[in-house]
Amino acid sequence: MPRELACKKCKAITVGKVCPICNSTDLSSDWSGIVIVFDSKTSLIAKTLEISIPHKYALKVS
Repeated sequence: MPRELACKKCKAITVGKVCPICNSTDLSSDWSGIVIVFDSKTSLIAKTLEISIPHKYALKVS
């Protein structure tokens, strides 16, 4: 199974070397917590976390 990394800028989780949301290469293997956003327009959690694109995100990235 590929190792998942989290983007330090937008906290998106990916298995690649580039963030699919913001195209950053500043990724970390030190992250915790997961939130999956399906509908960012109506989700209160997405609004609270300032997420505008549906994806899988880390709650904390170090």
